Amino acid sequence: MGLPDKLFLNIQYEAMLYTFVIGIVLFLLRLVALFSNKIDHFLSVRKNIIPTIQEKISPSDHVLWFHCASLGEFEQARPLIVASKKEYPNYKIALTFFSPSGFEIQKNYPLADVVTYLPLDKTSYLREFLEVLNPDALFLIKYEFWPGLIKEVKNKNILIFSIASIFRSEQLFFKPFGLFMRNILRKIDFFFVQNQDSQDLLNSININNSIIIGDTRNDRVLNILNKDNSNDGIERFVNNKDCFVVGSSWPEDIEILNKVIDSSTNIKTIIAPHNVDEKSLIEIERSFKKPTIRLSRLDELKEIGEEILLIDCIGILTQIYSYADIAYVGGGMGNKGLHNILEPAVFGIPVFVGKNYKRYQEALDLKSKGGLISVRSAEDFKEKFTEISNDKFIQKKMGTLNSEYIKNQAGATLKIITKLKQVLKH
Repeated sequence: MGLPDKLFLNIQYEAMLYTFVIGIVLFLLRLVALFSNKIDHFLSVRKNIIPTIQEKISPSDHVLWFHCASLGEFEQARPLIVASKKEYPNYKIALTFFSPSGFEIQKNYPLADVVTYLPLDKTSYLREFLEVLNPDALFLIKYEFWPGLIKEVKNKNILIFSIASIFRSEQLFFKPFGLFMRNILRKIDFFFVQNQDSQDLLNSININNSIIIGDTRNDRVLNILNKDNSNDGIERFVNNKDCFVVGSSWPEDIEILNKVIDSSTNIKTIIAPHNVDEKSLIEIERSFKKPTIRLSRLDELKEIGEEILLIDCIGILTQIYSYADIAYVGGGMGNKGLHNILEPAVFGIPVFVGKNYKRYQEALDLKSKGGLISVRSAEDFKEKFTEISNDKFIQKKMGTLNSEYIKNQAGATLKIITKLKQVLKH
């Protein structure tokens, strides 16, 4: 038996194993759903996928389909959706999410004709889904490489693009036992990767259909500068004083920041937590000795004596960053995942993050250029924040490095649209 036959058999065995594992996972999910409202919701929302699509998409429509895991990937898809809508006004836009957090926030996204969940990665579910959606092209954002999905999409000769993708050597694709997953990657028509390392890794497994474009979010955040980012409540609170903004914070972020914020003078602090439920807001308020005021209560006060403003709503983070002199972006002290550092960086300010940032190319880039600082502990943050907050020259220098980086990275969306125009038939 020759080597190609052995490789084929290995791939077949791995494919059978994947299908078996998916079946076991679905069985366990259904079992756990009997006792977990969260899992029950995860499964039940997917029962409405087909009727939702049929209501919005007709068989004669041309469709561009964008799939995101969650909200962070949506921010990478957003500039491409905007550009696609302009370039192909007669096409409908389908937007799918895997996680509820992304779907719930963007389920009414105005540029999408239909927003729904991705079916679970089972052949029968996917075939029914593709039968009613029948897209002309699928855009997979960053890490979304579902084997069943890619296989079924390719079986229908639908174009597949991987957008803003990043690859690392420890991923299964590049392991000796990753034949099945490598075979899945080869079904993708084109990769728009974020960095040279990712392209080199693809080349190492004989996948050569890629170009380096950086991160599409750079195009997105540059547009923020052209918006009206003013907010009367925040402006009243800041009152022309120095301002430190903590964006998308988690409890582990607050834990390393609170003592420094409590002891800081002549600087206003704005905290925009990732979760704005009442329990989370109360926990943050109890973390500080200084009194806090919530954004929703500012109108009740003629004078604002508090030095900490707690944001108890979502959707205005870019407005908040526009008032910052220094920002801390949350998610990096724990394992939640670092949130978007480009949003504050575009305003030309220094950015702090936690210790877990190395999976994010933009964080690596900004740190290497000197516009971003990573901290590992409360003591580490105190030392570095004190130095930066007391030196306007350093703040300006770091901020300039950040804003110039984003300007130099612009243009990823145009490169994708240019390629799309070459291969889209209609």
